[in-house]
Amino acid sequence: MNKAEIEFWFEFASPYSYVAAERIEREATLGGIAVNWRSFLLGPIFSAQGWKDSPFNLYPAKGRYMWRDMERLCDKLALPFRRPSVFPRSGLLAARISCLESAQPWCPDFVRAVFRANFAEDRDVAAPEVISELLASLGLDAAILVARANSAESKEQLRRQTERAVQLGTFGAPAFFAGNEMFWGQDRLQDALLCSLGLIARP
Repeated sequence: MNKAEIEFWFEFASPYSYVAAERIEREATLGGIAVNWRSFLLGPIFSAQGWKDSPFNLYPAKGRYMWRDMERLCDKLALPFRRPSVFPRSGLLAARISCLESAQPWCPDFVRAVFRANFAEDRDVAAPEVISELLASLGLDAAILVARANSAESKEQLRRQTERAVQLGTFGAPAFFAGNEMFWGQDRLQDALLCSLGLIARP
């Protein structure tokens, strides 16, 4: 019998993706579900809708609610949280690395480290030196990985993965896919996991 799988589509600038990244592996493991980590960029998706900034900045009331919601969520889940002094920060380099190296066993730890740096420590994850430090803290060769991430191959792979997210109908992050069934938002993680196990019917 094939092991159940779920795809986790995330964006490093997305606050709720941080919460999902901290939850998903633990909760999926309890159900024996494999997680496929899929980084992508929301910028092209937002631009196609005419947005030049995060909707949390474009709509201040929505932004105020989101930051308070993040405080409540992180307190509830015992996750460290500090509102970033700059929002959104570019996660381009981190996204290239996690896209190119998604099959590596260290990739989930790297993803979580980047999210924590941004949303718990208020560090500039757009800076290559910060990403290099996070890679080195995991015992990885940062110079090699950053060089690979800046290659034409890596840039093209992330572009294709972002296009794939659009083709799947993704409009925000985080998004989870159980087969072709999409669940949007970290609060839909449990439904996505149940669907991957066949406990929620698919069309």
